[in-house]
Amino acid sequence: MWQPVLMINGYLISVLGLAMLIPAVVDMLETGQNWSSFITSAIISLFIGLSLFLGNRTKIEKITLQQGYLLTVVSWVSLTLLATLPFIFFGITPNFADALFEAMSGLSTTGATVITDLEVLPASILLWRSILNGLGGIGIVIFAVALLPFLGIGGMQIFQRENSDLNDKFMPKFNYIAKRILIVYFSLLVLCGLCLYGAGMSVFEAVNYALATIATGGFSTKNISVGYYDSVGIEVVLSFFMYLGALPMTFYIMLIQKRDLHSFRTTQVAVFTKILIFYILAVSVWLTWSGVYGSFWQSLRFASFNIISIVTTTGFVSTDYMQWGPLAGTIFIIFALTGGCTGSTSGSVKIFRWQVVWAYLKQSMIVATEPNRVVPIKIGNLTTNGSIVSSVFVFMSAFMGTMVILTVLTALTGLDFSTAFSAVVACITNSGPGIGPVVGPAGTFAPLSDFAKYMLSLAMLLGRLEVLTVIVIFTKSFWRN
Repeated sequence: MWQPVLMINGYLISVLGLAMLIPAVVDMLETGQNWSSFITSAIISLFIGLSLFLGNRTKIEKITLQQGYLLTVVSWVSLTLLATLPFIFFGITPNFADALFEAMSGLSTTGATVITDLEVLPASILLWRSILNGLGGIGIVIFAVALLPFLGIGGMQIFQRENSDLNDKFMPKFNYIAKRILIVYFSLLVLCGLCLYGAGMSVFEAVNYALATIATGGFSTKNISVGYYDSVGIEVVLSFFMYLGALPMTFYIMLIQKRDLHSFRTTQVAVFTKILIFYILAVSVWLTWSGVYGSFWQSLRFASFNIISIVTTTGFVSTDYMQWGPLAGTIFIIFALTGGCTGSTSGSVKIFRWQVVWAYLKQSMIVATEPNRVVPIKIGNLTTNGSIVSSVFVFMSAFMGTMVILTVLTALTGLDFSTAFSAVVACITNSGPGIGPVVGPAGTFAPLSDFAKYMLSLAMLLGRLEVLTVIVIFTKSFWRN
């Protein structure tokens, strides 16, 4: 059972080790003082990765359900642990809890940070943080498209049905899926980087922000995030690419190869776009009416960027939206719990699950008044079955239940409810900033205790891996099979 899991895990660790050489080269070109930290980290990672890969090398004909769960959790945990090495060797994090939090935030594309002064860090560390965002982004897309339907987590088996006529033609093999996703992902990265450079960023900044944007990761090179630039052009470019990053990567492939605009993914994209527009217009009108900004266009500028950032779970900020008034904290929690599309780099609950919940509620309300009427549960033109609805509600229950438990555990460290709850929401939805002066858009997670940071690191892992993927491996029934 373990051999293919360890072999694939070794391969992924080796990729991480090679990625560490990139900031090492950057450091050699910049100061030449800290490159050894990355070289040492790379050697350790490559040694472990190659040992696992070569020691367990085998021909993998198929992955069982049990191996799928193990592969997902083991690889994400091991990669995160090794990603802490550069932070530890550089000494920019005071202890392991901080290094783990920063590495988990990067690979889970959460974007929360414990570093209080980003602008004094060497370029190599800033790039490493962005590389973690980029690797986490592409990793979660492949996980969502290739493994989640296979595992049947949270209704993701709906994609197997939706693609039933394409399995032998469009996506017959895992490596075919991964290859096409990589092409789309890196094409978006390059295009985003070029646009940011054209909008006024330096080459280094454009690379960092492109990695964090397409991955909807949110790691910035500046203490006040995108607000540092105070540029409408940069905000427009980032908003556009955050939106693109929150769309299913397979949607682009379908669009290019099949020109199919009537699939479930397109329905999901349409609903996501409408919800996003509604959020932006409603908040813009409220900000103008309440006098927070002098004009509707100024309100629209700040509302659109920050709402897109939170809904797509990127986590960039262009202003401290907590200064908009008491209502801001509530609405941004709602935005964070919305999420982007399934099969994208964004986190949180995701639109299609809210579609399933809404469709089930509509059906229940109709049946309540017309008990003899047969009402199918439909999402667009696709009729769902009971197992998909059940799977979604199980996910939602686990997601919300986990959020409550982690909030209580985090609050035990002495945090007030608002800070504890918003910190957990920010981490489990992978959206980044919470609300309040400590973990809000103007703060960092540095003041929290080590225990709180461990709990929030766990929240990031659970949120990124759809909660049930992690929980199920701790059940007795899992190990009986």
